[in-house]
Amino acid sequence: MGRQNFGGFGGGANMQQLMRQAQKMQQQMQEAQERLDEAEYEATAGGGMVSVKVSGKRELTAITIDPQVVDPDDIEMLQDLVMAAVNEALRKGEEARETAMNRMAPGMGGLF
Repeated sequence: MGRQNFGGFGGGANMQQLMRQAQKMQQQMQEAQERLDEAEYEATAGGGMVSVKVSGKRELTAITIDPQVVDPDDIEMLQDLVMAAVNEALRKGEEARETAMNRMAPGMGGLF
């Protein structure tokens, strides 16, 4: 009687190779995640009047506001500038995360 081919994997040697590849990919994904979490993204609004930094963990780490943009009669504008800068920095972080994961996806053999 012939050797059974479970799920097209062949024999035990092929299964071991598949497991090693899966472990390697898992390690690479973990390392990529750590690098992304440690990264910092910066964005500005109002021509640089408001500057923010966010971490790869999506935490606001710094805000710089030029005193010229602080107008007690127009607090709404300052709020809008801060919100725009924060959202842009977060968008940059998400874009970097997507790019990194998409780079790894081809090696996943269609798992994504």
